[in-house]
Amino acid sequence: MDTPDNSTLFFELLPIGAYRSNEAGQLLRANAALVHMLGFDNEAAMIAAVTDVANELYVDGRQREQFKELMARDGKVVNFVTELYHHKTRQRVWIRDNSHAVYSEQDELLYFEGTVEDVTASRLAEQALRDSEAQLRTVTDQVPGMVFLVYLRRDGTRQYRFVSEGVRSLFGVAPEALLADGALLRRFRHPDDDLKTEEELRELHGQAQSGTSQFRVVMDDGSLKWVEVTSSLVSMDEQGTLRCGVMFDITERKRIETLLRETEERWKLALEGAGDGVWDWYVQTGVEYFSKRCKEMYGYGEDEMPERADLFDELTHPDDLAQMERDRQAHFDGLTPTYVNEHRIRCKDGSWKWVLTRGMVISRDAQGKPLRMIGTHTDITERKKSEATIWQQANFDTLTGLPNRRMLRDRLEQEILKAKRDGTQLAILFLDLDHFKEVNDSLGHDSGDTLLVEAAARIRACLRESDTVARMGGDEFTVLLPNVSDSSNLEYVAQKLLTTMAGAFQLGDEQVFVSASIGISLCPDDGMQVEQLFKNADQALYVAKGAGRNRYSCFKLAMQEAAQVRARLAADLRVGLQAGQFELHYQPIVSLRTGMVHKAEALLRWHHPQRGMVSPAIFIPIAEGSGAILELGEWVFRQAAAQVQRWRAELEPNFQISVNKSPVQFQQPAQVHASWIEHLAQLGLPGQSIVIEITEGLLLETDERVTNQLLDFHDAGIQVALDDFGTGYSSLSYLQRFDIDFLKIDQSFVRHLIPDSTDLALCKAIVVMAHELGMQVIAEGVETEVQRDLLTAAGCDYGQGYLFARPMPASEFQRWAQDRAAAVETA
Repeated sequence: MDTPDNSTLFFELLPIGAYRSNEAGQLLRANAALVHMLGFDNEAAMIAAVTDVANELYVDGRQREQFKELMARDGKVVNFVTELYHHKTRQRVWIRDNSHAVYSEQDELLYFEGTVEDVTASRLAEQALRDSEAQLRTVTDQVPGMVFLVYLRRDGTRQYRFVSEGVRSLFGVAPEALLADGALLRRFRHPDDDLKTEEELRELHGQAQSGTSQFRVVMDDGSLKWVEVTSSLVSMDEQGTLRCGVMFDITERKRIETLLRETEERWKLALEGAGDGVWDWYVQTGVEYFSKRCKEMYGYGEDEMPERADLFDELTHPDDLAQMERDRQAHFDGLTPTYVNEHRIRCKDGSWKWVLTRGMVISRDAQGKPLRMIGTHTDITERKKSEATIWQQANFDTLTGLPNRRMLRDRLEQEILKAKRDGTQLAILFLDLDHFKEVNDSLGHDSGDTLLVEAAARIRACLRESDTVARMGGDEFTVLLPNVSDSSNLEYVAQKLLTTMAGAFQLGDEQVFVSASIGISLCPDDGMQVEQLFKNADQALYVAKGAGRNRYSCFKLAMQEAAQVRARLAADLRVGLQAGQFELHYQPIVSLRTGMVHKAEALLRWHHPQRGMVSPAIFIPIAEGSGAILELGEWVFRQAAAQVQRWRAELEPNFQISVNKSPVQFQQPAQVHASWIEHLAQLGLPGQSIVIEITEGLLLETDERVTNQLLDFHDAGIQVALDDFGTGYSSLSYLQRFDIDFLKIDQSFVRHLIPDSTDLALCKAIVVMAHELGMQVIAEGVETEVQRDLLTAAGCDYGQGYLFARPMPASEFQRWAQDRAAAVETA
């Protein structure tokens, strides 16, 4: 070593720190590099501040003592790395101190000198690396597999540079063992997989991108495992590549995959044998499997339908597609447990088939999006046809094809809401065919049905596309006219309907004429509720029929009042009978040949306590409609029977009283009319004492009860008179079938009876026909002597009318009859 003097220049020029200190540790010299390293401005300042190198520069007490011991032992300290404080800022820095003792020729210690290097940066980098590795190991040790960093040389050898603790659970070896022997893991590979896996790994490691390989390993205990290796390129040089990766135990996953594959194979076999069409949809890839039955359902062969999910979207009817997608999305979003939808699918031949689709998502990804969905297609075409038929039958008339009452009600409710919203007006027209029953009964139900179909077509032809015509039942039709602008348009439509319906109807070989009556109600003027509008239109129809038919009538408040009156009268009828408000008046039936009176017609009269005398034309229809006619009819019969018993004793032994019997009464059980026969027997009266008057319409009834009652009356000797003959559709076959005893010519033929008139010819024809059939004839409405004389000359048997007498109470009738008998005898 140079002498101190000779080394001065070298000491100053050293690029690293250098110092000299005495035996006591006092700093003697510090070169510029050390002064700067420790943050002082100059050497003097540093010497003044640092009086004891060991005690003031070295932080750790153990290191200070170690430094002193080393120096005392041999005077040399080589590469002594320690930590000290920067004297000025107290900032810790790392230094490497190389020092030794300098002696004189006399072997006396002169001073200590040494060099100091600042190794703070490298120490911090080493510490950061250790910290990073610790953190990395902490993280990787949490991974259920083995995380590794491996250098793959071109010759195929491996050098692992990092291995996580996961290698212990995978192979039962320590990370250090694999770090020492890169080929250690190969001994675990299954012999059947070794070469294939090695080739795969070489190809994988030679790629720049990441890749994956799977293979089996045999553990030391003989058990098998499946592992999966995934690695990615980190860097590459001439000798090889550095890759990081992870290795997982996938034994359980492989087991599940095998199970799923086997299950799927069984599932597909089951699908092929299922009666329904089955589909299996891998949602995110769009691949969908269709069973053989599913393809056959739509007319496709096994190889004719591509396996893609949007195929059925393309084949779905456009009107059904939106709802199908909504139902499917609702299931995807978890709003419904299963996917259920009905829609139409276009078959190979172009036809449409209704199917019921059921499905369920069976797997989802981590975000909850559907991965796989399975389901079925069930052919419900026939069910849909049946439902359509049922709906058609429930809402439309089977005969005419028109909407029925139910459908009309639905449409009317909708139109009422629109009228409220838009401030518009709508009309309801009740249309009833006049005399339809007579046509139906005389020509048969088939002809009646033909008439109804033609009538429906005629009504439809009179209306706009937006209008609705419905059949309410029987011969009743209802027309709904929305957006009625003014009354003139409404009147035009009503008159057009009347004119159309008045035209001839050709029913096979028969040509018939019927008219129509129409009742009209308006919304909102006449009501805002369906039932109210129906009721008001029905009341207007009642008025139109009462006014002579073949006309229309608009609802007026007075009609409602009249309906209310009828309702009150219906209630008063039963009370009136119990209160003795009814009595019988009798109108004589005079023999035109002798002028004698042997017959009378019993006519019911009602003395209402508030309304006075109520006309039978008013209360009889009310009684029939309410059912009160049954009780009234029974009372009339018993009163008439008691009266004829007296008059047979006091006026004429063969006296007869005619009693009108309503068609409603004929609908009652047989024991009711049988009681009449029994009652006559109890009074000791023969059947001939009573004549039952019926209308022509009753003969047209095909009800067996009507036929049996008329025959029973005939067998009991009770005679039958056919009232209002000539106004209906009676035929000779009906007259012969029911053994009618009397024909009563309607007063409409008698009212205008004059010599050489058509009415006279008709009356003569009726008389001749009746006599040829063994019947007697009674002419109603005889009011003049000319009428009486013409009828007498025509051979008519009896006359009834105001010319002879008006209907009168029993006591008055008896006096009149006695006076009449006396006058005839005198004449």
